[in-house]
Amino acid sequence: MAIMERNSRNIDNRYWNPGFKAFPVKNVYTAGAAGQRFFEEIKNNSKILGSRCEKCELTYVPARIYCERCFNRLEEKNWIDVGTEGTIYSYTLLFQTQNGEPRENPAVMVAVRIADGLLIHRLGEFSAADLEIDKPVKAKFKPKEKRKGCIEDIDYFKPIK
Repeated sequence: MAIMERNSRNIDNRYWNPGFKAFPVKNVYTAGAAGQRFFEEIKNNSKILGSRCEKCELTYVPARIYCERCFNRLEEKNWIDVGTEGTIYSYTLLFQTQNGEPRENPAVMVAVRIADGLLIHRLGEFSAADLEIDKPVKAKFKPKEKRKGCIEDIDYFKPIK
């Protein structure tokens, strides 16, 4: 099917498996100024930063350069450490791997509310009783020497008992 052709039959929607593990990308993706600082703080200092819009009284996590509501520029003085704790806003159970193979134990992905934002990540060190909305959780970071400056530097979120 050509890129501009329209697919009218749902059965034709399929997962594309290119047959190799790495896609040969020639472009470099950057997280931008706000994203770079956000990830550097996680990597170097185990801190999660948010940016505060005083006009709208919102704290964005991950941090941003502009407020989505009023388009106000969020200066560096408006960047704050929001801590490493949040609450489960939503969750989902994963019964298959990325390759479609069944998992022995389901993995859990959570949307964690921190300040006025959400981070999507894994849940670890939990029991079935911990799967509830508004349950407090805390970020568990990888050892500093294993961090690369990405969201995976947070190993997972774990419930606060």
